[in-house]
Amino acid sequence: MVKRYRKWLLGLIIAVLCVLSVWDLLGNRGPGDLIGGFEEVAFVRNEQNKGGIIRVYAFSVADTIGADYIGCGNLLPHNDYGSITTAYFFESGKPIPDLLDLEPPHFDTTRYQPVAVYNKGDDGVGKLHKISQAVNQEAIAPSP
Repeated sequence: MVKRYRKWLLGLIIAVLCVLSVWDLLGNRGPGDLIGGFEEVAFVRNEQNKGGIIRVYAFSVADTIGADYIGCGNLLPHNDYGSITTAYFFESGKPIPDLLDLEPPHFDTTRYQPVAVYNKGDDGVGKLHKISQAVNQEAIAPSP
């Protein structure tokens, strides 16, 4: 009798595994699901796959006071071997760069004013720097 239902049982197990995989894939959170109304505006990554990977993001933030900047930064990809991930957060409704450069300061700092910067260096620890209205290039340039 077990031989008779073996195909059905195997099919049921495969179907359950497929459903669980799709459910897990669709259930992953992204920056848009966090408090603050994050929306990715620009992204640049170096083409080098040997050594450190440099990723730079620009996000618009609807609620700059209650936003979960660290949570957003922690959701961004990062790997070892000298990788650097930097995210700039700009207030929605104000000018936001739609193109970023790999070299600091990554955008025109006289035209665009971020409210916060998230850096995750090669040590894998993310650090948030909130920026006051008086922004200068040294404040937003990530440390090497």
